[in-house]
Formats: sequence, C-alpha cells, structure tokens
Amino acid sequence: MSTFETLKFEVKDSICIITINRPDRLNALNRQTVQDIGEAIKQAKNDKSVSGIIITGEGPKAFVAGADIKEFMGLSGDQGKAMAWSGQEVFQSVEDCPKPVIAAINGFALGGGCELAMSCHLRVATENAKFGQPEVNLGLIPGYGGTQRLIRYIGRTKALELMMTADMLSAQQALELGLVNYVVPADNLIAKCTELLNVIKTKSPAAIASVIAAANQYDGTQKGFEGELTEFGKCFTTEDIKEGINAFIEKRKPQFAGR
Repeated sequence: MSTFETLKFEVKDSICIITINRPDRLNALNRQTVQDIGEAIKQAKNDKSVSGIIITGEGPKAFVAGADIKEFMGLSGDQGKAMAWSGQEVFQSVEDCPKPVIAAINGFALGGGCELAMSCHLRVATENAKFGQPEVNLGLIPGYGGTQRLIRYIGRTKALELMMTADMLSAQQALELGLVNYVVPADNLIAKCTELLNVIKTKSPAAIASVIAAANQYDGTQKGFEGELTEFGKCFTTEDIKEGINAFIEKRKPQFAGR
C-alpha cells in the first residue's frame, strides 16, 4: 500500500477514508495533493476489500479551501491550461470511479475544493460548511470542471450567478439547491457517510458501477439514454443479476459477488 505526502489513507470495515492533510493551509490543493488524490483513488478502486470511499479534510475548518495560489504565479497560458488539464483528469477519475465516493465536507469547500466535492458521487456537509467558486476574485475561472459540474447540479442560472459574483453558499443553501445530500452536525459527519456506504454495499457492486457510468453520461441529449441502454444490457451479463433474481424469487437477501 502506498503512502502519500499530502493525504492520510485508511481502510476500515471495507470503507476507504482519504483525508487531505494540509490543515495549516486549510487543505489547499497544490500539484502534489492533486496527484496524491489521483493515486489514492486508483489504489482504492483496485483494492478488492474496498466497497466505498470517503474524501474529507483534516481539521475542523476546511474540506479544501481552494487551490494553492502561489503555484499560479508566473504561469503562461499554456502552463495554466496544462495545470487545469491535470486537475480535470484527476477529478474525472473520482467521478468515474466504479465504487461510490462520498465527499465529507467539514468546513470550507471553495474553488478547487468545491470542484473536488462535486466530482464525488454524493456530498454530506457539516452545518458550518461553505461552498463557492470565487476564482473571478483572482482574475480566473474554475478550471477543474467547476463551470460544468456546478451547472449540472444547481442549474445554469444560479451557477452563473455564483461564479460571477464569487458569493458563497451556506450548507443549508447548498442543501436547498441540491448541491449536497445531507447537512449534519460535525461529530456525525463520517458516521453519516459510513451509514450511506453501508446501505450501498448491500446492493450489487456491478449494478452500482453501471449506475455511476450511466449517470456520468447525462448531458441532456440522446447520448445519456444510449449510455443507459449500454449499461442496462451489461447488467444481464453479470452473475449479480442471476443472484438478485434468484434471491427475489426465493424471498431471501441476495449475496452479491460484484461480477
């Protein structure tokens, strides 16, 4: 198992907890952190003992309070684009992970932090959490997928307002807009994420992977329906569907193998 310079990585009871460990910088994303997140997701995805993943931040103040701005200084246009491409690639690997990934948002989720949270499949926030894409304050725009995912989750009108004003959302506002699934007290954050993953792991892992793959193809066009057809058909090639149907007929709980 790899060790990471900027992360804590723990597997317990089939759940992998990835903790961004830069509390002195409010867990700001630098190049190394982004790289470590990509490697940690890959490791968790390939670990057969892992059924689900939680991503959180160290300390009580921040999930991720943004990017490490010092790394932006002196970049050319091409270098800025390359940095964004690297971040998009890693965050897409989070979204494409066939195992459920939950963001446990324990404070500020701003800029790249909001983008990381949105790349996860589900989001649970503490009552003090704050969300925003304040990049215009720096003369920038979101570059790790934020302009696309924020519209997907809360709609174009509100997303454009937030990205152009740099205003922050409270946890309750994020809940009302559909950006997060639950808002909980801080001492119940990981427990709530674990509860959700423990429910999901009783379902067919093959079907969960297909749900993620199909949902990720949603773009408001026929492409999403075609993706659903492909994943629906794929389910009929698995052992899990046989077990699920037999268990239903036999009135027992299914024992899914994930294949």
